[in-house]
This record gives sequence, C-alpha cells and structure tokens, in this order.
Amino acid sequence: MADESSVRGALATVKYPGFSRDIVSFGLVKTVKVEGGVVEVIMSFATRDPKVPEQIYREARAVLEKLPGVREVRIEFDLKEPPGAPKGGGEALASRIPGVKHVIAVASGKGGVGKSTVSANLAVALAATGRRVGLCDCDLYGPSMALMFGTDEEPRADQEDRIIPVRRHGIQLMSMGLLVQDDSAVIVRGPLATRYIQQLLRQVAWDNLDYLILDLPPGTGDIQLTIVQTVALDGAVLVTTPQEVALIDARKAASMFAKVNVPVLGIVENMSYFLCPNDGNRYAIFGSGGGATEAKRLGVPLLGEVPIEIATREGGDQGTPIALRASAESPSSSVFHAVAAQLDARFAGR
Repeated sequence: MADESSVRGALATVKYPGFSRDIVSFGLVKTVKVEGGVVEVIMSFATRDPKVPEQIYREARAVLEKLPGVREVRIEFDLKEPPGAPKGGGEALASRIPGVKHVIAVASGKGGVGKSTVSANLAVALAATGRRVGLCDCDLYGPSMALMFGTDEEPRADQEDRIIPVRRHGIQLMSMGLLVQDDSAVIVRGPLATRYIQQLLRQVAWDNLDYLILDLPPGTGDIQLTIVQTVALDGAVLVTTPQEVALIDARKAASMFAKVNVPVLGIVENMSYFLCPNDGNRYAIFGSGGGATEAKRLGVPLLGEVPIEIATREGGDQGTPIALRASAESPSSSVFHAVAAQLDARFAGR
C-alpha cells in the first residue's frame, strides 16, 4: 500500500517545467496525507504562468495513480504571486530591481561555451553606447567576473546597509568573487543559495542603471528558478557554440525561459570560427551554422558570431575585456559592439 514515503518518492520523478530539478527537492510539496487509498497532496509555489501548475498537476496525478492501493488522488495548489508582483496577476512591475530600468539575463544550457565572456563584453559594449550598465555575476559556485574585470576590491555598505557595487571599466559590478577569498569555496544548498542570490540582486545599491546584465550559471537549477520567478526580466540572451552538443543544451535554456514567459532576445554563437592570422582564412573548428539554424528554429535573431581570438582570452585573464578595444582593432570587439547596438535599439524609448 502507498504511504507518505512512496508518495513523495513518486512525486520526486516530476520535474518542474523547464528545469532539470524535481518538485520535491524544490520544496514545492508541503503536505502529504494517505488514508484508505486516498492520497491528498498540497503544493505551494509562486508563478505567473498558468501552464506551470497545469503541467505539474497532470504529471503528478499520473505517477500517483500508478502507486499500489491508490484509488483516488487529490492535489491542491497554494499559488502565490512572485515576490513583488502586483495583485491581479499582471506583469511584475513591482518586482523590478530598484535603480534598474532593464534587466537582461545571459544564459547557456551548459558550461564552457563562454557565457561569462559574452556577459562581460556585452556589458562593456553597452556602456560604450553611453548607457549606465551594471553586471551581476549570479554564479555563486564559480564566480569569474572579479578576475575578468581585474579587481579584488571589497564592496562597501552605504548608510542603508546596502552593498555598493564596485566600479570598473565604467561598469557597476557585483560578484560573490568580490566577497570571498580567492581560494574559498562557496558551499551552500538550494535554499541558502537562493537567499544569497536575492541579496546580490536586491540588496545592492544599483545607481540609476539603464541595463543590468545577469551572468547566470550554466544549466537550469535553483538559482535560475529563483531569478526567473522573482525578477521581472526584460529578456534573455542565449550563448552557444556551433556544435550540436551545445545546441541541445541551448534548447533546454530556451524552453526554461518560454515556460516563465521571458522573451529570448537572440542567440550569440561564441567560438564561431578561427580567423588565422597567418593566412587570413576562416576555420570552423567547432562546425558552422549551428547558431543560425537554432535562431531560425526559435524565431529569434542571431545577434552575432564571435570568433576564437587569442586577445579575447588574454583580455579575460588580464581584467581588460576585449570590447574595451576599438572595433577596428579586434573582430571579436566588433561583434560585441554590434550585439550591444541591436539590444539597445530594441529597448530604445522604453
């Protein structure tokens, strides 16, 4: 016969829509009651998308009805508005981050595709247009922005006990890498990780930003779910490389944003090709056309194809992003500035 343990075990096979993690480990299942073959489950979570509870209901009911001895399944939802969302289920204007006009997430389905490099250079390129730009490194476990911007300055607090972001290369910067020692590991589980990320976003004194770029961790886990549920994102930029193994994961990231009604602004194909300095030929080391094909499939722009360039790696290691160079000096810088111009044009007047 089914009991509470077997019910929770069955529910642990149900994934949160668009994410790789299950509804039990996310803490959505609040109470379970089993009596006389009747299973009663109460779940609680915040969402603005009615399709999310519908999908969870269908999948949870399906797995519970398969348990031995179960003759009736009752599932109830305690649905809440995301923190800061206005009553009535409208767009979460109140969940905007204070001091920020537009929030753009930079995401990838897998690691190693150069997402942080794109985030850093996109921020620098947007600032070059005259916009006020901030960059929040949302990767708690592998923060890299302190290195990529060449600073180890420890942030200070203002009179309201908010964190004052570090300013570097014209960017207001916040990263866990600025708050811990270089050799210290951040070891936190889901609930504490989500609390930390909220502090990095909402307890920072962002100063009248036109754009805040969020460099998300790779994948679709706790931190990503926290951000898409609690922050009114204006859109997401997906980073991939040309080969199919990266595109598969990019599709997962696109699906995640679709589930929570966050528009994908476009795709940046990184490591698109190698331009040989000796013969001037282009070599498609990781294949070609993958980003363009995926952009067409999703119905979004291919924002740019960033080449493999030694100076890009050197700039990241030395704390001077390649976009600080004039476009004529670097093919990669030229692409990043073109991407920034496209995004800025999209939000012009908003």
